[in-house]
Amino acid sequence: MGTDLQDARLFMLLRLTERDAPPPRYLAAVSGGLDSMCLLQFLLDWTAEKGGTVIAAHFNHRLRGETADRDEAFVQDWCRENSVPFVRGEGDTRAYARHEGLSIEEAARRLRYGFLERTAKAKKCAWILTAHHADDNAETMLLNLVRGSGSRGMSGIPAIRGNIARPFLWETRAELARYAAVRGLPHVEDETNQDPGAAARNLLRQKVLPVLREINPRAVQNMGRTAAILERENALLDRQAVALADRARREDGVLRIGRRLLSETHAAIAEPAVLHLLEAACGRRRNLTAVDAEMVLVLCRKEQEKWELRLPHNLLVRGEGPDLVIMCVPPPPGPVSILPGRGVTFGDWFVTLGTETGRGISYPVALPEKAPFTVSAWKSADRMTLPGARGARSLKRLCADAGFRPWQRDALPVLRAGGLPVVVPGVGVDAAFEPQDGKPLLYVTFTKEDGNAQ
Repeated sequence: MGTDLQDARLFMLLRLTERDAPPPRYLAAVSGGLDSMCLLQFLLDWTAEKGGTVIAAHFNHRLRGETADRDEAFVQDWCRENSVPFVRGEGDTRAYARHEGLSIEEAARRLRYGFLERTAKAKKCAWILTAHHADDNAETMLLNLVRGSGSRGMSGIPAIRGNIARPFLWETRAELARYAAVRGLPHVEDETNQDPGAAARNLLRQKVLPVLREINPRAVQNMGRTAAILERENALLDRQAVALADRARREDGVLRIGRRLLSETHAAIAEPAVLHLLEAACGRRRNLTAVDAEMVLVLCRKEQEKWELRLPHNLLVRGEGPDLVIMCVPPPPGPVSILPGRGVTFGDWFVTLGTETGRGISYPVALPEKAPFTVSAWKSADRMTLPGARGARSLKRLCADAGFRPWQRDALPVLRAGGLPVVVPGVGVDAAFEPQDGKPLLYVTFTKEDGNAQ
């Protein structure tokens, strides 16, 4: 690559420009590091010649204290000195990671891209440009390789996805460093980038990629070429996988497709088809991998007619005879208090406690007068003695005997008195709370959203 970056995939920027009239507005993600400063300078040169406007966007993750503030001030000052519009954002990455149960790296990525998308919309920018380069792409490929994410993960970082473009994806970090040196571009260094213990990417950058370059000096470039080949092949397979997934039927909020249809299709098409179905059921693809799809296909091929598999995002995959059934089962809600004469909502159920029967399925019960009444999900320690039974049995076993599958059991409301299970719809009333002469009588009524008890 020459020092003017003319090999930096100018065809991409030409494509971006051709899609917009008048000349587009570009939002450049600028951290202040060497790579993003190269991007900002390159875009300024590009728009000076071809037309368009560049806006610099910096996000402070609040992870590095004073040095993070230093980086923000550096970018803002450089933009002011060079008459470049500047927009800043910030977020408490650690708090967000704790709240969402994410790694720091993933939390930072979500906050950063959310800020970029909002800013692009507010500033009417046609494109968001980032400074990801060939070394970043190689690191992503290696991370996905060790995670077992399949050929989709091995296709690396996409050059264009939606309104996000990465014009440096074929340029190495060394080439960008040479460009910055010739142009005299200032930048700041993130000290955590040099700490192998700070993140998996740093370990790859410091330990793994240097070894690969010893084997082949063009290892990073060759990995990028492999990623591009896989991306094209994946696009072809993906079209066939989508066509296969489209043969699924949506019935009663669940997806159904023939197990034989999937098991007799080549895995190169069947696996991404399963991933499409899983995404359609839960609305998310992240953290669903080729391993998950492979597990589903292995179970599809088994002769066993009934089985269940739990996957991320509250996904439940079941074998039902000739069909594969995929659904998203939300976690049960937390416990809620209930008073006589009142009703409460528990998931898809409405539970009332009154002196008369309701429109669902009602159970007469004798409840202690001063005990607190709650409705909650079942607990592993719950035991009930049903009328006529020889003794107490676990609620888990009683639900199975009543024909409830585990995912159905998890959503059942349990009325409790003083923490003890009193009655469960479809299971019955504990013998200790059966109506008795001389004791006040109440009715517990369970009604599903659709108006039916079950």
